[in-house]
Amino acid sequence: MSLSAPANIELKDIAFSYGRIRALQGVSLVLGSGATGLLGPNGAGKSTLLRILLGFLVPEHGQGQVLGYDIRTQQPEIRRRVGYMPEDDCFLPGMDAVTFTSYFGELSGMPRKEAMKRAHEVLFYVGLGEARYRLLETYSAGMKQRLKLAQALVHDPKLLFLDEPTSNLDPQGRREILELMIDIASKRDIHVVISSHILSDIETVCGRVIILNKGRVAAQGLLADLRETHFNLFELKLKGEREGFLGKLEAAGCRVEETEDQVLRVFMPTDLDKRTIFRLAAEEKVQVRHFLQSRTSLEDLFAQTVGVEG
Repeated sequence: MSLSAPANIELKDIAFSYGRIRALQGVSLVLGSGATGLLGPNGAGKSTLLRILLGFLVPEHGQGQVLGYDIRTQQPEIRRRVGYMPEDDCFLPGMDAVTFTSYFGELSGMPRKEAMKRAHEVLFYVGLGEARYRLLETYSAGMKQRLKLAQALVHDPKLLFLDEPTSNLDPQGRREILELMIDIASKRDIHVVISSHILSDIETVCGRVIILNKGRVAAQGLLADLRETHFNLFELKLKGEREGFLGKLEAAGCRVEETEDQVLRVFMPTDLDKRTIFRLAAEEKVQVRHFLQSRTSLEDLFAQTVGVEG
């Protein structure tokens, strides 16, 4: 993000609890344009953070702005200017798609005629133009996901929150929704925040990620940078007794996984030299038969970050 570009989301030291359960603590973020993935294990605080950003919850501590509006005192202004695609279905039976979509436009403050015009436009954009007069209860799962995206876009928001946008879809439906998300984030002046447990989807769409763990920010930044700065990944094949060698690797701060074909994947902190692997192998009289530095994935980053923080 350019230093001169305004932040779409800015939070500082946000905390929130449900009774004795601490959902968020010390969360600070600055997000500009583009697509950001919001990740974390169950109970990490993702849903609470989204509700605060949408103005549904007021934090107990901390400050923040969304599109320049205060998250404590200007929640209605925020909701008029953001789009939200919820994980759960939110349909009214007996409505057709164009009536449903235009209704959400009116709820966002649009005049009725303008809302209806925009409803037609966004339904064509998401691929439901031919089905816009069908009753919602006749829609397939993929069509319902497209419709939820359409209602989130109808009032032309500058910021779009998508909660599990590809859940319960077949592979073709997932690809189509992913293509729409990429188009929205790259060709339109909209910042997209995607909360998803499907890491490959985040990796496909987002250039930036936020990983929450136990209510705190475990990692955030450009995905390419996080891959480089947290750890290096090496793949090994060994000959000899490995227990002592693996124990020393873990004691040095590495995380080790073994694949089905007996390849060891060693996640090494960046402050360790890769020659450490060969030194420890020599100490334990283990032969390294195969050694390759591998490109890390978002799944690797997620597992390492949550593992370290947890």
